[in-house]
Amino acid sequence: MGIRIMRIIIYTRNDCVQCHATKRAMESRGVEFEMVNIDQVPEAADTLRDQGFRQLPVVIAGDTSWSSFRPDMINRLLPASRVARA
Repeated sequence: MGIRIMRIIIYTRNDCVQCHATKRAMESRGVEFEMVNIDQVPEAADTLRDQGFRQLPVVIAGDTSWSSFRPDMINRLLPASRVARA
């Protein structure tokens, strides 16, 4: 069963291998997302640290969140087209 969500945000930074892998995995599965680069929005890093995250990428998908490259979690996300029809 997939996670039904309205909005997915990936917090990333320049030259982050796991961030790029997460982005590519979501794109290949047709999952729509927004990206926030903490190199460009440094205050986002403080917010993530306050929430207990210590590693990038951080993915916020509705009520679900995780850090690092997590193919198992990405596979649970439904592409936007499937969510709309579900």
